[in-house]
Order: sequence, then C-alpha cells, then structure tokens
Amino acid sequence: MAQIIIKNIRKEFGDFTAVKESSFTIEDGEFFMLLGPSGCGKTTTLRMIAGLELPTSGEIYLDGEEISQKPPSQRDIAFVFQMFALYPHMNVYKNLSYPLVSQGMARRDVRAKVDEVAGILGIEGILKKPVGGLSGGDRQRVALGRAIVRDPKAFMMDEPLGALDAEFRERMSEELRALHDRMNATTVYVTHDQLEAMQMGDKIVVMNNAVVEQFGTPQEIYDKPATMFVADFIGSPSMNFLGFDGKVAEGAQSVELNGQTLGVPQQRQGADGKLVFGVRPEHVKLTDSGGYRGEVIATEYLGTTQIITLETANGEIKARVPAGQVATVGETVGLGFDARTITLFEQASGQALRSELNHEVLTHG
Repeated sequence: MAQIIIKNIRKEFGDFTAVKESSFTIEDGEFFMLLGPSGCGKTTTLRMIAGLELPTSGEIYLDGEEISQKPPSQRDIAFVFQMFALYPHMNVYKNLSYPLVSQGMARRDVRAKVDEVAGILGIEGILKKPVGGLSGGDRQRVALGRAIVRDPKAFMMDEPLGALDAEFRERMSEELRALHDRMNATTVYVTHDQLEAMQMGDKIVVMNNAVVEQFGTPQEIYDKPATMFVADFIGSPSMNFLGFDGKVAEGAQSVELNGQTLGVPQQRQGADGKLVFGVRPEHVKLTDSGGYRGEVIATEYLGTTQIITLETANGEIKARVPAGQVATVGETVGLGFDARTITLFEQASGQALRSELNHEVLTHG
C-alpha cells in the first residue's frame, strides 16, 4: 500500500471546471473520505487518482511516483463502483478470478488467492452461484473481492454502499471499515453522506463547488469548521448561525449580540461588518436566567434527547437537550453558551475567523 499526494490538480470539461487546484495528502494505510454534495467534484477527483480521467493540470503521486498522465493499467489501483460492475454471465468464482486469469497467473495460485479472499469476505458458500441471483450485500462483497484479489497499492471506492437500503448499508459500512483495518489498506472513498464519512474515515476532504473547503480528521472538521458550508454540511442538526453586525478585534474574547456580551475563543483575526456567531445544537443550554433569550417555537422528541427550536433576536436556533428537560412552546428561556465551542464567521466570505481553537485547521491543505 502507498501514500498518495495530490498537488494543485485541476479538471476542466470545456468551459466547465469540475475541480479547482486541489491539494491534499492521503497517508499510507488511511481510510480517506472525499465528502460533499452532488456535483462538487469528489468523484472527478477520485477518477483522476485512478486514471479514469486525466487532470488538466497538477500532479498526482502514488508511492513516490508521479502518475497523473499514466493510464489506469499502470497505476496498480483497484476501483469499486456503486453499481457493482460484475460480469452477470459468470458465477462468483469466475468474477473473483477474472483479474488474476487475465494476468496469466497459474490456475493453482488463482484458486488459492480466490479462496483466501472469499474467506476474508465470508462468501465461501456462494462461489458457485451466479451473481445475478445474489442479494445486494453479497454482490457488493463480490465486487470488493474482485478488487482485493489483485493486492493493489490503493483502493478507490465510489459510493460503494449507495445502492443498499439504510439498515444493510450501516452493517456493510462496519464490515468495510473492519476489512480495511485488517488489510491495512490505503482506501479513498467517495460519499455524500456526512454520517458515513464521520463514522468510517480517518481523514476527510470536504468539497463544494469544485473546491476543497477543509481537510482534516472528523473531529477537527466537526469541532473547528473552516467555513460556514462545512459547519452547515456536517452535523445533524447542523450548526446554528446567528447573524449580527459588529466589530471583532484581534485578541477579543467576547462579542455583543442584541446588547448581550457572549464569550468566544480568543480571536487571532479581527473583522468588522456582518458576522455570524456559530454554535452546535448540543452546546446550547437552556437556563432559567441569562440575558440572551429565545422563545420556544417547536420541540422534537428523539428518545434519549430532544431538539428544541427557539426564535431569538438574531435568528432561529436549535438546542439538543436531555429528553426529560421541560420546554413549553411559547415560553421564553435563557440561552447559555460555552465560549470554547463557538466559531465566528465572516458572513460575506463564509470563512471562519482564526481563533485559538481553529487557526491550525484553517491552514490544512
């Protein structure tokens, strides 16, 4: 397996730019997620790494070798597609063995390798079955097996669980992560599902409109979003945004919202104008006192917790609180915030202001 380095890759299709000067590093053995909405450029990026698309400019390194203009056959990379891409006229064994047979491997060695991979994936009992009669989960295992059997340097996976129902998808995601850990593989995985990315990934690149918005660990991206897009895209419910006009000086540790002073992390960057106060729902506390207040307009019971929606002078806000906490629609309550959990953004650019909590994350990639 190998490290993959992406340097300023760009992809244009005529007048349309699918990926703009993207740079990041995928370490050897990482489970790396390319995350973003449809049309953001994540699949195009994956296809450029695999060689299915050639970049307009930029460089791609695999195991120290520059490969950006090499064909897929010279990259030693396996690709797993969403729709399985199996040979329907072959049984499971022949699907698994085909890559090895096409390379001229001896029949005995082919049998040994297929048996090994079938054991890893738990599909020994279906080797003689035609793939057309298999369940979605078994077909996905066969597709994974056909990639694994080659022992490639890296695996590219384009939403491989997207065609499965929600319950089976969750189970397969656990199996896939366990398989990755067992093989110590370098895996690049495309998804639009932020929960899937957070649960499975060692590192995440968040893309939007052909641009890398942020690169980091799941915790860095959740706790220290670099942009309002990332803060909104990651989390369910997403981060709350309270707009206000004000001035934040370098070194400031508080801001004024509706006449109330609220604490924030020490700022390493000043700003003046329309700003946004960002806070995750689980970091909003309902209190009996407090100068900053909101009116309860809705409650949503979720079992162990509930989501309380409130209207404030600066906009709507959601709080995730214990299910037993009493909140009545129509009442006005105090709202409390832990300064360490706050992120300030410039409204016009959507960029987070650098603070003692997020200044390093903002310089990633």
